[in-house]
Amino acid sequence: MTSDPLTKTEIERYQRQILIEGIGNEGQAKIKKATVGVVGAGGLGSPVCMYLAAAGVGNLIVVDDQKVEASNLNRQLLHWQEDAEASSLKVDSAANKLTAINPGLKLRRHSERIYSDNISDLLDDADILVDCTDNFETRMIMNDYAIRRNVPLVHGAVESLHGQITTVMASRTPCLKCIFPSLPKRKGPIPVLGPAAGTIGALQAVEVIKLITGLGQPLFGKLLVIDVQDNCYEMISVEKDPHCTACSQDK
Repeated sequence: MTSDPLTKTEIERYQRQILIEGIGNEGQAKIKKATVGVVGAGGLGSPVCMYLAAAGVGNLIVVDDQKVEASNLNRQLLHWQEDAEASSLKVDSAANKLTAINPGLKLRRHSERIYSDNISDLLDDADILVDCTDNFETRMIMNDYAIRRNVPLVHGAVESLHGQITTVMASRTPCLKCIFPSLPKRKGPIPVLGPAAGTIGALQAVEVIKLITGLGQPLFGKLLVIDVQDNCYEMISVEKDPHCTACSQDK
């Protein structure tokens, strides 16, 4: 990712994060230049997209095939009552809010479900992928695509009051298939407390900004597990599976 120079308006807008050691004008210019692909515009995708837009990420690709429903509104902050009443596409509802947060944002929206045969068309120029989905089938499609392109994949998941985050860079970290060799089965609607989703989504956005700027240490080879009910935060080291069917040399 090469950087574009910042305008005077942008320097003023982002001055509080430009002051952060490790970001500065150069890091903010990298944020401006970046293209981030977010799959899922719901409980995780809402805070991820809102924080990335507010932070000055120049290009967002938002992919979600669903419409807004009333049951979304406790946690999916990009969508409001009026959107549920109109059964708006989530990508349209999200685009309206995100461009209001940051009019300089360039946003592409795709109201489609991700499949192996269309993911490259939807996310071909994304520098970083963000998994804000609610099912492991889509996650594994994203995982395989991230491996093929050797781009980072920031995974997040939430259920009830707990969640998890890791960042996959298959050339140097375990992939999702290494960590989750067997796909968990869905049991119906997933219980979610809105602030729990917000916590995980905010941390995913931090991971993206770290990857863009080189700030700090991403969650490479580590799975951060969070339980906000009892305020427990656990960092689990994860390792590559040498026989992984997705990322190993002998696949």
